Amino acid sequence: MKKLFLFSLLLCKSALIGQTVLNSLPLNLDAAAENAQTLNAEDVKTHDIYVFAADNRNINILKYNKSLFLTNQFTDTIRNPENRSLTGYSISEDGNPLLYWTSQNTRNIKIIKYFLGLKTSRVLNFDFPEENEYIITTFQKNNIFYVLGKEKGQKHLLLYEFQNGKCEIKMFDFSAFNFQTEKGQNFTFNALIRNYPVQKMEASDFNPLEKASAINKMYILEDHIFLTFDYNTQKTQVFDLNLKTLEIKEKIFSQPATKKVSRSSNSFYSDGRLFQVKANSDEFLYTIKDFDSGQTLKSVSVSKNDTIRFKNSPLFLQTNNDKPIELKNTAKFLKQLSDLSTGISVFKNKKNSFVTFGGFVEYIVSNFQYGQGDFFNDYNGGQSYYVQNKMVFFDSMFDSNLDFVSNKQSEPLAIDNAYYYLSTNRNAALQNILKLKDYYILSYYDTALKQFILRRFTDGFIREGDGNPVMNKAQFSKPFSFEPIKTR
Repeated sequence: MKKLFLFSLLLCKSALIGQTVLNSLPLNLDAAAENAQTLNAEDVKTHDIYVFAADNRNINILKYNKSLFLTNQFTDTIRNPENRSLTGYSISEDGNPLLYWTSQNTRNIKIIKYFLGLKTSRVLNFDFPEENEYIITTFQKNNIFYVLGKEKGQKHLLLYEFQNGKCEIKMFDFSAFNFQTEKGQNFTFNALIRNYPVQKMEASDFNPLEKASAINKMYILEDHIFLTFDYNTQKTQVFDLNLKTLEIKEKIFSQPATKKVSRSSNSFYSDGRLFQVKANSDEFLYTIKDFDSGQTLKSVSVSKNDTIRFKNSPLFLQTNNDKPIELKNTAKFLKQLSDLSTGISVFKNKKNSFVTFGGFVEYIVSNFQYGQGDFFNDYNGGQSYYVQNKMVFFDSMFDSNLDFVSNKQSEPLAIDNAYYYLSTNRNAALQNILKLKDYYILSYYDTALKQFILRRFTDGFIREGDGNPVMNKAQFSKPFSFEPIKTR
């Protein structure tokens, strides 16, 4: 949806602009540095906003109050930044931020707490246990930094919870659950997540189809993590991980039945509902189910000879980042889709849900000719390797009753406005987008002005000047200890 809408905006003849600057600050930042990166954060208790902007030498911490006025600024030297990336943050109970710098091999995290009032910092190190095989993902929730990891040869996941200078390790044991394909073949939990890596979905942003087509997905909720597994084309297997009790609950949602065997199916969780999709060259089906009760709220089936009535866009085929090509009918769409990994992505905005249906695949191409521009590997005896991808998709919109909304003059979402602004501003570097209650804040470093800038973006068009629609105009003391807590 985001890619399609951005493409549409680029073709628009109206003058489309970003919104007014909320705050700008002169800043000496090497945006071209190899390790340059930024991170935005909101203190969920005070609603203060933080911007962390780093280059090869320094980390700049900008603190804004909830009205987006700058209240504190601290520049500190980066200590041993080589081969480290800024992977997350937390806010301690005393209101001071902590940053987490992960080593390239993900075996160690350097934790730095910044005392903004005193303009000092403290450094600690955390080494992951030797049994930790790899990191699945990291995330922040309620001012806490989390790392989800996989331990070698074990049928469990470990959740590392970093808060107030302490780390609590929580275990989620999957040994009691079974994993079986539609053909009755059993396999282990370890094999499942090794062969189909877990992809974290973003609750406050639209997840592109290339992410949403992943077989295994993860959703972060309040005190819960949902894992959805779609390796079996007959069902979606869901695990509800309770972060407080460490209990795991399993739910099974049957996929819609097709007349012809389908190679793939998928699902997406959104706002208490599970959207499921299944397709082959002859038919396309989707269902929407209540997550708690399992009740089917909506079920739709479309054959290759039908017209898809619930779409707000043409049927598109896109290869790599080329311009999308319109597919003329459902049969051509399904023929293309049948060779891909089926996917669905849902973004709920106020009362409506924006849905992208389709499929995605990424594959490696090799040849013996020089001059290819997308190499990701060295030449090997004159042979080159490069990555290609293919996607087919269309967009829909549903209201709160799950009825299709035909919106012929669709207005852009705030996130679309922000991405369009970035596509037209060549001087914007180190961009970061933060979702707040009613709007998005885009922060970036303007390489021409040498300033760090915050802009606000909201939904829809405004009218300006001669009445042509344009994008919305802005409306962006004591040292602590580190005490690992034993696995529970």
